[in-house]
Amino acid sequence: MQYPLALSFKLVALAPQAYVRDAQGKELLYVKQKLLKLKEKIRVFADSSQQRELYEINADRILDFSPRYTFTDTTGRVVGAVKRQGAKSLWKASYEIFGPDDHAIARLEEENPWVKLLDGLIGEIPIVGAFTGYFLNPKYRVEELATRRTMVHVVKHRSFLESKFEIQRAEATLDEASETAVLLSILMMVLLERSRG
Repeated sequence: MQYPLALSFKLVALAPQAYVRDAQGKELLYVKQKLLKLKEKIRVFADSSQQRELYEINADRILDFSPRYTFTDTTGRVVGAVKRQGAKSLWKASYEIFGPDDHAIARLEEENPWVKLLDGLIGEIPIVGAFTGYFLNPKYRVEELATRRTMVHVVKHRSFLESKFEIQRAEATLDEASETAVLLSILMMVLLERSRG
């Protein structure tokens, strides 16, 4: 994959849609989430034509504070998983990423929890709250558990009707299996944190 990757998410769409594109603008992943699903089941496609499904993301339980989302390919083989760290995510977004062998490989965390706090407070103010996505932009990092090195940085850019993130590769090397698990975890995190604009 050619980094940096661009992840965009339409805020005003009825059914949430997310796109991941490489540095050349080529679509790598596309998600259109179904509305009113009690137990998440998300299909990930190669592009917005939805002709070629690549992965499926399934929640392990219905409406829970810290569900685990498992990623499988089209053959049903597990390629990774992500689990929201329940109470820890109240202060700042925090997720644990698992590889295909079900061992934790990385942690995805928000860098500055004060952004989340301000976003929550200002977001409740009528009219002003609609503009928080323009001036409150969180940053996240994916840190390898074994070495504590940063694998990926995720930076949200200013936007109004669409959330735009840039995924930048860091110093730690990523094998293909880890890269898939990390990328799908970032996508899932954005879908779960979307209410923040």
